[in-house]
Amino acid sequence: MSKGRLEAFSDGVLAIIITIMVLELAVPHDPTLEALQGLAPVLISYVLSFVNVGIYWNNHHHLFQAVKVVDGRVLWANLHLLFWLSLFPFGTAWMGENSFAPLPVAMYGVILFMAAVAYFILVRALLGCQPEGTRLAEAIGSDRKGIVSPLFYAAAIPIALIGLPLVAFGLFVLVAVIWFVPDSRIERTLST
Repeated sequence: MSKGRLEAFSDGVLAIIITIMVLELAVPHDPTLEALQGLAPVLISYVLSFVNVGIYWNNHHHLFQAVKVVDGRVLWANLHLLFWLSLFPFGTAWMGENSFAPLPVAMYGVILFMAAVAYFILVRALLGCQPEGTRLAEAIGSDRKGIVSPLFYAAAIPIALIGLPLVAFGLFVLVAVIWFVPDSRIERTLST
């Protein structure tokens, strides 16, 4: 199967996710900095989620540059990833509206964790259906970032629940920083 429809559908879903998140931002009624300060948790949550969606879009794009074909397993694995990413607006709004309370931060961590697991599953499904000579496995390499990220998210969930939601949020930011610079392995592998 061709990969073009999958990529186009994924791009569309990610654009809708970002649109939903930005529409959740309430405009302050007062033209003051104090009014913006009251929205700080919402804005901070939005920025982190926007960056995370951007990271997934960027890495999804890079990943599919090394892919020749997709199969039914890949289609379902991709939908699985999109499902968890589609929960970002909910998690973002709940966390921001409740000023980083423990349970919303933990739930946001669950969403991040499951999205990371879904991306891992997608990569494995792609590796399983590529024809001989495809350089995807070489480009993926050991995937240390892909293994470490879910571990940080898994650690952040109980940390938030024991009353340290800002520490958990810090772990979410740390993972985003780790992934912020696009993974050059695929580009480097494909250019040789």
